[in-house]
Amino acid sequence: MEKIERRKMIKSLGALSLGIATPSFSKAEKLVAPYEIKRNGLVTDILVVGGGTAGTIAAIQSGRAGAQTILIESGSQLGGTTTTGGVAFPGIFHAWGKQIIGGIGWELVMDCVQLNGDKLPNFSILPDRHWKHQVTVNAPLYTLLAEEKCLEAGVNIRYYETPTSIEFKKGKWIVETVGKGTSTQITCNQIIDCTGNALIASMAGFDVLREADTQPGSLIFRIGGYDYDSLDLTKIPKQYHGVLRQNMLVNQTRTSREHTFVPYGYVYVPGADSTTSEFHTAANHQGRATFLELVRTLRTFPGCENVRILDLKTETAVRETYRIDGVYKMTHLDYVEGKVFEDSISHSFYPIDLHREGKSIYQEFLKPDVVASIPLRALIPKNSKNFLVAGRCVSSDRLSNSALRVQASCMGMGQAAAVAAVLASKNGTTPAEVPIEDVKKMLKEHGAIVPDQA
Repeated sequence: MEKIERRKMIKSLGALSLGIATPSFSKAEKLVAPYEIKRNGLVTDILVVGGGTAGTIAAIQSGRAGAQTILIESGSQLGGTTTTGGVAFPGIFHAWGKQIIGGIGWELVMDCVQLNGDKLPNFSILPDRHWKHQVTVNAPLYTLLAEEKCLEAGVNIRYYETPTSIEFKKGKWIVETVGKGTSTQITCNQIIDCTGNALIASMAGFDVLREADTQPGSLIFRIGGYDYDSLDLTKIPKQYHGVLRQNMLVNQTRTSREHTFVPYGYVYVPGADSTTSEFHTAANHQGRATFLELVRTLRTFPGCENVRILDLKTETAVRETYRIDGVYKMTHLDYVEGKVFEDSISHSFYPIDLHREGKSIYQEFLKPDVVASIPLRALIPKNSKNFLVAGRCVSSDRLSNSALRVQASCMGMGQAAAVAAVLASKNGTTPAEVPIEDVKKMLKEHGAIVPDQA
């Protein structure tokens, strides 16, 4: 009897101690009404749409210049092509022995290089290949620093959000957006379209340009699990030699802090288009399927049986979709002759670089001492008010755009567009009416390098 009572007591004490030690999860549970989409109404000076290469720099510049700034990004991080797309070697900031693009973009790249303990190329030596002056950066670190600089500048970053409608009314833009569990109306003085696709310009009713046959995109990857120097290349089809060699060099370079730029591994994605969710989904499907087939094929070759995936970017990087029909359209001749305009606000230095599926890349290199420049008018859609673009949707013909689309050039455009937008907002006018000398003055105050007209 005593033993039975003792057992009961132990059981009750155990239950008591368990109740004390275990949180009462079930006590917090209650039925609630289905949650509703949060509806917001926001007012700002500047709205930047797209947090990629150009948009990140535009937002930072706008915030630093004292303007209330909202940045909408449909993805989960900033940086665009540099980060999500995997082209983590922005350029080109130097030409013919001197720096030609500076400002906030260069500041961000330099902070990234220094914090990661990397080294810069020797810009005083003219390279035998243009890409040797591109600056390799740590993409995750770039993302972190970009976000930090935006927040320090007071920028309201809104991830997972995209515009659904846009209207110009009584001198202001009214933009409706949707995001995860949110529906927002944003009223702003000025818009900067940094989508890369001129999406907002098109939604606003401005004419856009597009080629019948666009350049292929690239899905970037890194593979390992083989020793290139030990491969018997006579037993491997020639078309696979390049990708095997490139990835071997990439993997070797990652162990060194010396600046060495190495071409990355990528598969072409014909007709890649990021304009809509459906098109971008299709591009990602196609790129991933092509890459998976590549991996399976490589593993059938002697010495490559253990090939494995080390890294694969989350999105297909897109080279070409839509461009605006601007107040001025840059031409191939403008670019290769290095024309400087009265309203030139940034430089660009990269060869004409047209990728073609199944063919070699068409390239034209700039002659010695020639550096292209970009006029502010190329960032303003025809017949627009309070509206600019920055990045690869700049008003330009196809050949000039194939060079203008690279990262350093887009950073310069982003900073210039933001300055013009801020000054227009403060003066209650439209960017085309802002005195160009005021734009150049503020750009220089924020470290940008402005082209001089001889």
